[in-house]
Amino acid sequence: MANLSTKINKFKKELENIAPFISVARPVHWIKNLAIFSPLIFSGTLFIKVYFEKSFLAFIAFCFATSATYVFNDILDAEKDRLHPIKKNRPVASGKISVSAALLESTILATLAVVLAESINHLFFFMVLAYIFMQVLYSLFLKNVAIVDILIIAAGFVFRIYAGAFVINAHLSVWFLLCVISVALFLASGKRRSELGIINETEGITRKSLSKYSKTLLDSYVTMFGNAAWMSWALYTFFDSPRATLPLWLFLAEISKTTTINKLLMITIPLAIFGIMRYESLIFEDRSESPEKVLLTDKPLIASIIAWVILIIWIFYGGIASLA
Repeated sequence: MANLSTKINKFKKELENIAPFISVARPVHWIKNLAIFSPLIFSGTLFIKVYFEKSFLAFIAFCFATSATYVFNDILDAEKDRLHPIKKNRPVASGKISVSAALLESTILATLAVVLAESINHLFFFMVLAYIFMQVLYSLFLKNVAIVDILIIAAGFVFRIYAGAFVINAHLSVWFLLCVISVALFLASGKRRSELGIINETEGITRKSLSKYSKTLLDSYVTMFGNAAWMSWALYTFFDSPRATLPLWLFLAEISKTTTINKLLMITIPLAIFGIMRYESLIFEDRSESPEKVLLTDKPLIASIIAWVILIIWIFYGGIASLA
C-alpha cells in the first residue's frame, strides 16, 4: 500500500512538472485553428476522406505553429505580464518555466509545424512560415502599434482560412472572404476593447498600444465590424447559397413565386445575427479578452454556434440542395 502511495505521489510530481509546458502552449487557443476546416465544409468536400485527412494534419501543424508563437510571445512579455491581473499567472511570468526552457519548447514546436506542413504541400508550408514570421514581428514590436495590432490579430484568422483552402485546393468566394475578414476584425477589436476594460480597473497599462485607444474608439470599431460581419454573411448566403433540390421546395415554387426557396443558407442569418449580438454584449461587459474561452463557456453563444453549424451541414450535405 505504501509502495502504491509512493508511485502516485511520484506521478503527481511528474504531472506538475509537465503541466506548465502544456499550459504555456495554450491548447485552449487551438479552437481558433478549427477555422482551417471551413474551406472543407463550404466546398462540399467534408466527407471526402483524403481531404479530411489533409485538413486534420494541417490543423495539427497549425496548432504547433500557434503554440510556438504563444510561447515566444510569453518570453518577451514576461516582465509586463507580471503586472497584469490575469497574465501574471502564465508559466514564464510566474517563474514555473525558465526562459531557456520556454525558448527550447518554442523552437521544437515551430520545427514540428514546418516539417509537418512541408509534408502536406508547399503552399501550406509557406502559409505556416508566413504566419510564424508575422507573429514573431507582432511579438517583437507590432503589438505596440495601435490599429496595426488589431489588423495582425485579424490576419491570423484569415491565414487559417487560406491555409485550409491551400490544403485541399479549394476556391474561396469573395463574399466568404469578406465575411471572414469582417468577423476577424470584430473578434480582434473586441479583444482589445475587453483588455482595455480590464486594465482600467487595475493600476496601469501593460500593453503600449492600449494607451492609444479609448473605449469610445474601440466601441465604434466593435460596432462597425459587427455590422460588417453579419451583413457580409448575409451577402454570402444570398450570392453563393446552394440551390434547393428537394421536391418540397420545388412544389412550393410551383404554388407561388412568393414561396420559392433558392437561397437556403439565408435561414442561418438570424443565428448569425444572434451570435454577433451575444458576443458584442460580452465585449461591452469586458468578458471577451480571450475569445476562445468565451466560445467554450458562454452557453447562449455555444448554442447559437452549434445550431448554425448543424444548419450549414444539413443544407450542404443533407441532400436538400445542390452545389452545382
